[in-house]
Amino acid sequence: MVHIRNIALPDFPLLLAPMEDVSDPPFRAVCKQGGADLMYTEFISSEGLIRAAAKSRQKLDVFDYERPIGIQLFGSDVDTMGECARISTEAGPDLIDINYGCPVKQVACRGAGAALLRDIPKMVQMTSAVVKATHLPVTVKTRLGWDDTTKNVEEVAERLQDIGIEALTVHGRTRVQMYKGEADWRLIAAIKNNPRIKIPIFGNGDIDSPQKAVEYKNRYGVDGVMIGRAAIGYPWIFREVKHFVATGELLAPPTVEERVQACRMHFEKSLEWKGPRAGVFEMRRHYAQYFRGLEGARQWRSRLVESNDPLEIHAIMDEIIAAEPVLVG
Repeated sequence: MVHIRNIALPDFPLLLAPMEDVSDPPFRAVCKQGGADLMYTEFISSEGLIRAAAKSRQKLDVFDYERPIGIQLFGSDVDTMGECARISTEAGPDLIDINYGCPVKQVACRGAGAALLRDIPKMVQMTSAVVKATHLPVTVKTRLGWDDTTKNVEEVAERLQDIGIEALTVHGRTRVQMYKGEADWRLIAAIKNNPRIKIPIFGNGDIDSPQKAVEYKNRYGVDGVMIGRAAIGYPWIFREVKHFVATGELLAPPTVEERVQACRMHFEKSLEWKGPRAGVFEMRRHYAQYFRGLEGARQWRSRLVESNDPLEIHAIMDEIIAAEPVLVG
C-alpha cells in the first residue's frame, strides 16, 4: 500500500487532478464511482477564502463518499496561506494540498501557482507556514520548473520533504510549456530514485489510457499517477487502468447505458449542489465528452445544451438509451 501518513491508498493509486471549473463535487462523485483513489477540490484562492468570497467558500464543500479528499490551496502571501490552511482544516478534508503548478496567467502572474518555482525560498517558507497551521497531512503539486533553463523540481522535492510535506505530485512540463508538447517524466523518475526521498511521488501529465499508465509505471517507477483531462466525460478511465494493471487486459468501453447513467448522475449532483439554474447551465460543458464517439452525438448534445428544463434533459437521456447509438469513433 501507499501511505500519506494515516491515509492508506492501494498499490499504484490513481489520483484525480484538481481542475478549475471541473473538479467540483458533482464531477468528483462520478470519478469516485469510476474508481479514483484520491481526489482534490478545485484549487481555492487563499485571498478569496480570506475575503469569504462565496465561490471560494463553496469550494470547501467535501462529502464523506469522496474520502479520501484533499482541499487544494494557492496564493502568493505566506501568512494568508497559513490562515487559509487553518480555515480549510475546519472543513474536514483528509489532507491539504498546495498548488505550485498552475501555469495560467491569472494565477502565475499574481505570484501564485507555478510562479513560486522562481522563488524557492518563498515556496519553502509558504509550505512551512501551511504545515504548521494544520494537523492534517500536507501535500504539494508542482511542475518541473519555470522553463527549460530552470528545471529545479529535484531541489524542490528535497527541500519540501525536509519541512514536512508527505507526498509530492509532479506534472512533467514547465510553466512556459503550459499544456503543450509531451510531458517529460524523466525528472519525476529522478526524484523517485533519489535515496533521500521517502515520501510518495506521483506523476502527472499525458496519462490518457491504461496502456500509458502501465508503461509509465514500469518505466518511471512512480508510486501512482494523477489523471486530469482524460477523466472529463470519461470517469471509466480509472477502472480501466486498474483492470489493466491487475490483468494486462483491456476492459470493453462503457455501454451507452453506462454513459447515460454517469451523465445523469453528474447532472443530478450538479442540480443538487449548484441549484437548478446553475446546475443546468454548467453541466452543458460536459455533454460532448460523455457522448463522444457515439453515432448522432452532435445532435444529442445540441438538444441537451439547448434545454433549460431538467425533466426534458432526463427525457433526452432516456431517448439516447432507447436509440442504442453505436460507437463510431
